[in-house]
Amino acid sequence: MSRWYEMSVTVAGFNRKRKARIVAECMQEWGFGAEDFAEHGRGSPEVKPVLRATARDNLCGGESEEEFADRIAGAIWKANGAYCEVTVHATYLEGLPCGAHVRGKSHYKEWDKERRSSKK
Repeated sequence: MSRWYEMSVTVAGFNRKRKARIVAECMQEWGFGAEDFAEHGRGSPEVKPVLRATARDNLCGGESEEEFADRIAGAIWKANGAYCEVTVHATYLEGLPCGAHVRGKSHYKEWDKERRSSKK
């Protein structure tokens, strides 16, 4: 069974020389495209680089959010050749809170009555 998710991955303190490898590994693990990645903290060697991406795809085969986070973190660490901080925000898109707001004849009549009285 697959479940529709939006995953946001933040990689902090990675080796800038391995950025292309990290991006490629993330694209293998989830539905990311190269255009989904943005780097922050550029231009200053004192500032730890941060790479972020967000994309929607399916978790399949009963994989949990935690298992996905473990899987993508391992792929990122391997591509980076060392530890870097990996944060995953998982949003389950099939069960989001939503509200239905139906406007029936009684609403129309009230709206029409107000519209007509405002013209006078």
